[in-house]
Amino acid sequence: MDGRDKPDHDNLEQRDPDQLTNPILQLENVSVRFGALSAVDGVSLTLREGERRAVIGPNGAGKTTLFNAITGVIRPSSGRILLQGRDITRMPPNRRAHLGIGRTFQITNLFANLTVAENMRLALRGTSQGKFQLFAGDRLTTDEATRLDRALETSRLTHRHQSTVREMSYGEQRQLELAMALVSQPRLLLLDEPAAGLSAMERTYFAEIVKGLPKDLTMVLIEHDMDLALRLVDYVSVLNHGRLLVEAEPAAIRINEAVQEVYLGKPHHARRA
Repeated sequence: MDGRDKPDHDNLEQRDPDQLTNPILQLENVSVRFGALSAVDGVSLTLREGERRAVIGPNGAGKTTLFNAITGVIRPSSGRILLQGRDITRMPPNRRAHLGIGRTFQITNLFANLTVAENMRLALRGTSQGKFQLFAGDRLTTDEATRLDRALETSRLTHRHQSTVREMSYGEQRQLELAMALVSQPRLLLLDEPAAGLSAMERTYFAEIVKGLPKDLTMVLIEHDMDLALRLVDYVSVLNHGRLLVEAEPAAIRINEAVQEVYLGKPHHARRA
């Protein structure tokens, strides 16, 4: 039997039940298997409304696969996913988006030849009844215009409204992806390594934007930069080999030996020397 055959329950810290009131997202023993490979293996977690959660772990831990299961890109092999008590396990991605799940991706997914405003309008159309009309009858309603302006303001891109994507820095493109996710007014926002590829200065700037997101917006963050992730969230779930290893507040995660071993590659003897 290897170390993956049984979850390390001794390292799972139990939260105060009062902290779990008004759950917005619940995963119940969710697994995603590709043949003999278990990319996600029996993960259960509960996210309360307004929480900022990080999902961290080494490469191949199953973080993005878990996001794909939550958003409907991949259907779980077993287990259940509940959004505000509603079972969405078999629901397609577009219906989950209509219920309030927004997401950014690891790799930029923008139309380089279009302007910021045009990319934003496409994001709006993707969540509206007229999504197949795209630019036909491109006049925005008052509500849509307000949502677009607010998302750009939150992402600090108002001044780039008429710029084409190809003219923007990579950091600004990441900001635009965030704005496109926000324009749908999600209840739950999933950020998949939003600071990947950014310079140190750009990462700091992006972190400030994330900190400034509406307090009632629930957020789950995958971020390879552990220090950055721990500065942005209230609570942390650590995955290893597709399994939930540790859950705790950021301060406890920083000093947790199990996390240091699997995530930072620090053996016990090295720290005790």
